[in-house]
Amino acid sequence: MKVTEALFAGSSTRISEKPKQVFPEFAFIGRSNVGKSSLINMLCGRKNLAMTSSTPGKTQLVNHYLINREWYLVDLPGYGYAKMSKTGRQKLARIIRDYINLSRELTVLFVLIDSRHDIGQVDMDFLVELGESRIPFAIIFTKGDKNSAAARTAQIEKNKQKILEYWEELPPVFDSSSVTGMGRDEILDYIESVLKDIKTESISNN
Repeated sequence: MKVTEALFAGSSTRISEKPKQVFPEFAFIGRSNVGKSSLINMLCGRKNLAMTSSTPGKTQLVNHYLINREWYLVDLPGYGYAKMSKTGRQKLARIIRDYINLSRELTVLFVLIDSRHDIGQVDMDFLVELGESRIPFAIIFTKGDKNSAAARTAQIEKNKQKILEYWEELPPVFDSSSVTGMGRDEILDYIESVLKDIKTESISNN
């Protein structure tokens, strides 16, 4: 898939405030400093579509971007901010759960995990919660340029085995780097294949 157009479509804190025009939604979420905004900019070929920041918790709204007038890329607030107040964390948790559990258009939730480290308990708890709620998700390991290829492969394999302690089979998994562009084609091609499946299913149902 080639991204030829990426338009900001609106921000919201509740499902009722989403853009009224309906398209399939592919959402992105991760812990603080996982490189979510940089990845979104890389996927869309834009430098400042999603604002990057070294300060955790920059994204505190659900941001919709209309891609190719065909689907929404949804930038979600992150989870697991230790430095945020309890009230702030609860507010973000409500915003996240309101969207994830109530958006009928949510097609795939991409969960971003830093490829350099062991998958954390906060991440595992979040993935388990998605499984229990039957939310379709995929995993993107970020910052793939920060380690050697061998070290990255070993760490990702270790994390996959950890995930398999909870699931019989892995969800779709992607390795990425917003610096080198690694994973861009694979992620966009996956989104394209899902969109094709949706169209095929819609035609067969009609």
